[in-house]
Amino acid sequence: MSTSDPLVVFTPSGKRGRFPVGTPILTAARQLGVDLDSVCGGRGICSKCQVTPSYGEFSKHGVTVHEDALSEWNAVEERYDQKRGLAKGRRLGCQATVQRDVVIDVPETSQVHRQVVRKDASDRVMVMDPATKLYYVEVAEPDMHEPSGDLERLAEALKAQWDIAPVTAPLSIMTRLQPVLRKGKWAVTVALHKGHTDDSYRILDIYPGFNEERLFGLAIDLGSTTIAAHLTDLRNGTVAASAGVMNPQIRFGEDLMSRVSYSMMNPGGDKEMTRAVREAINGLAQSLAEEAGIDAAQIMEAVFVCNPVMHHLLLGIDPVELGQAPFALATSRSVSAPARELDLSALNSNARVFVLPCIAGHVGADAAAVALTEQPGQQDELTLVVDVGTNAEILLGDKARVLACSSPTGPAFEGAQISSGQRAAPGAIERIEIDPTTKEPRFRVIGVDLWSDDPDFEAAAAATGITGICGSGIIEAVAEMRMAGIVDASGLIGSAAQTGTDRCITEGRTHAYVIHDGRAEGGPLITVTQGDIRAIQLAKSALYAGARLLMDERGTDTVGRVVLAGAFGAHISPKHAMVLGMIPDAPLDKVTSAGNAAGTGARIALCSVAARAEIEKTVREITKVETAIEPKFQEHFVNANALPHATDPFPILRGIVPLPDVSYNTKGAEAEGGGRRRRRRG
Repeated sequence: MSTSDPLVVFTPSGKRGRFPVGTPILTAARQLGVDLDSVCGGRGICSKCQVTPSYGEFSKHGVTVHEDALSEWNAVEERYDQKRGLAKGRRLGCQATVQRDVVIDVPETSQVHRQVVRKDASDRVMVMDPATKLYYVEVAEPDMHEPSGDLERLAEALKAQWDIAPVTAPLSIMTRLQPVLRKGKWAVTVALHKGHTDDSYRILDIYPGFNEERLFGLAIDLGSTTIAAHLTDLRNGTVAASAGVMNPQIRFGEDLMSRVSYSMMNPGGDKEMTRAVREAINGLAQSLAEEAGIDAAQIMEAVFVCNPVMHHLLLGIDPVELGQAPFALATSRSVSAPARELDLSALNSNARVFVLPCIAGHVGADAAAVALTEQPGQQDELTLVVDVGTNAEILLGDKARVLACSSPTGPAFEGAQISSGQRAAPGAIERIEIDPTTKEPRFRVIGVDLWSDDPDFEAAAAATGITGICGSGIIEAVAEMRMAGIVDASGLIGSAAQTGTDRCITEGRTHAYVIHDGRAEGGPLITVTQGDIRAIQLAKSALYAGARLLMDERGTDTVGRVVLAGAFGAHISPKHAMVLGMIPDAPLDKVTSAGNAAGTGARIALCSVAARAEIEKTVREITKVETAIEPKFQEHFVNANALPHATDPFPILRGIVPLPDVSYNTKGAEAEGGGRRRRRRG
């Protein structure tokens, strides 16, 4: 290139260079590394390389652009404009050539790694850079004088036209290659996959001619209780369909250690659990494809995030080592493999699977996904991220250092092991308020927008009924009972005489609080029992103790910000969580929800090869704290049994919410309450 050659400036990147007259804009963009899309390789077929030339004087760039800066509109552009239409002022970058100095704007729709704002569990900007993409190539026909195989000539075309090499193809592609090439008259579109750890490309599928076949991927959050999946368009990151199913492994045990025990006690139990979860994933993939109106063969990738036990069972690895010290993982690195090795037959036969890396034996790929989403290591203020679930993952960090641990909270937060508990479903109580004076409750159920004291509530709730109480409901109920003086700091429910309400009924030697009595209409009696309080205390104590261990490691008693992650975390009231002592004391406006951060992390990794490399590096920099062997965990756990805490003062909370100073731990209270059995209807 000569200094007399025209100057080409690209915006918004600001990249510039001089190119000989006649150079296509797409070629100039490629040589400068400008983010300009193209699937057809510059043949004027795909229209993805649309650009907008700017004319006039640009002092910032030191150029003046004249009307003849680009070549004239040609026949290819004319044909495309007639068939599909080009926006006013747009040119095809593969057809317009450089004539004089020019400033070229690359619109967002023409950028390969265009940013897509996802309005889902958490609003965020997602950069598109998927591992699987489509490439159109024209392949040389066979020649007896220069003998070579069709695959070799396809590889040569990819190298020459896209600078892609080396390329491999499975046998299933080899069996189709020759008829597809000939049907396409030696022009084909190939779906290529490139991982973040190697330089080779794999052919996943091949189509005759130019084909804009949509490629899809699955982002899957494989949890202990539920499996949530998002069918994602790999061209632009949009979610075509989302769904969740119960993890069928629940029948082998609700918590992780129960499943490890099942594997230990039952020869072949691990294989049984692996088969169950893979079948569920296949069914979920098929139903998502049907919902989106696509062929499941268009699903080329699946990205998984999961805790270590789920990680091993998904991959077909016996989790027995995770049930005993030193809690050794089979591998802590990310896993990339053909989907067929995991029996994921619902996907494309050559689809790939990527599983994010684990952090430690009890801190899995789901925590890594949360770290990818929330970026605690990029924060100026000390940030606590809690992914609330059957097994809680906890991250604490800032730019100086990030720590991680997990706590076995159990299923109580999800409504299990609660007397009137149920999964979140229509009819389940999800919000509760208790008047501190009258001790009367009002509530809302899933599927109904009205509170129970609204005159129209009964009619509105006729379809759903009032069936039980879900996880967010039991958290609010216990916290409201504490704020109303129905429960004391130790977690004891008072008698009717002690609390001043006959909603407190006797159950054996303890008491329960009646939220709703629907027995007259054939419905349930919904109460919060002393056993329910204890289950919540155990769960929240494990959660808080884990957070305190990380805070001890950082030498602090406070955090600057708290992020509640997980689909369940999105429904937790920060005030009620703090009254329970689930999370450390902090200003309520500093407690936010991140929605399903693990699922968001799965989508980020699905849409970006660079994100996969980033999280691979990040997890190696996180300090792991093992709660099972930390001597102070038990001390923190015991202190955290109180509501909100036995020793931590929670000054910010107490400045916002008055907590009654009551105590029901007396024999007299038990005797006095014993005769109060009158029940009230809700």
